[in-house]
Amino acid sequence: MSKKELIVLLLTVFIVSGFGFSKKNDNSAMFRGGLERTGVYHTKGPHKLPELKWKFTTRNMVESSPAVSDGVVYFGSLDKCLYAVNIKTGQEKWKFKTGSQVGSSPAVSDGVVYFGSYDRCLYAVDIKTGQKKWKFRTGSNILSSPAVSDGVVYFGSRDKCLYAVDIKTGQEKWKFRTESEIWSSPAVSDGVVYFGSHDTCLYAVNIKTGLEKWKFKTPRGATSSPAVSDGVVYLGSFDKCLYAVDIKTGQEKWKFRTGSNILSSPAVSDGVVYFGSHDNCLYAIR
Repeated sequence: MSKKELIVLLLTVFIVSGFGFSKKNDNSAMFRGGLERTGVYHTKGPHKLPELKWKFTTRNMVESSPAVSDGVVYFGSLDKCLYAVNIKTGQEKWKFKTGSQVGSSPAVSDGVVYFGSYDRCLYAVDIKTGQKKWKFRTGSNILSSPAVSDGVVYFGSRDKCLYAVDIKTGQEKWKFRTESEIWSSPAVSDGVVYFGSHDTCLYAVNIKTGLEKWKFKTPRGATSSPAVSDGVVYLGSFDKCLYAVDIKTGQEKWKFRTGSNILSSPAVSDGVVYFGSHDNCLYAIR
């Protein structure tokens, strides 16, 4: 093999294994930037005082956090609709009407947008047509934002259960019952799904079996969405503390006390965890 042929071969391997892997596992169009919910987005925002590019008006408040994918922004409204809007023009591409308010933040994966509604259903909608592929009914409202991984969508419901649903069929694979409502949006990392419940516990559940790996109990409700980074899961609680829990053992590594409840979902970047509290403060903990 000539030197030129060797260089071409090495470049080919780099492109296939490097760029191909990144594209296949691009989960950035999910709540908080991906499956581990670290709150890190690898993009750029405005560098100067911005001007309004456009605004899109719905018929009620917008509480859903938007997801952006391939030139379209997807978001829910309390007017019962999920919207798909062109990011350049601000023009509606389509809207999908549900039976009640849409507060859940959507996740986009492989041509489908997934989101929950107060009508107790999780929806899978084709991003090109705006037509329903399937819906899955739970026992109560869905505030949790779904996580999509390896053909399964994970989400919590106020019926006290975390669900794992097949993305092709819309059929339940398993559900995990807690003792209270689940508002928390699940994080997925290395075969485990992490989420908090109003029953005061942070749970780690095997994504294949739906069986509990461990649970970590806090004094009050664990409503914050967890973030997973470097072997640690971070979660805020109504007991005024942010917890750092070892993902292997489920044991507390440390906790940091603030002046009030923590509903804010932590963001983790470069060895620092950022989160807000009802004591009017934003914290950066190293």
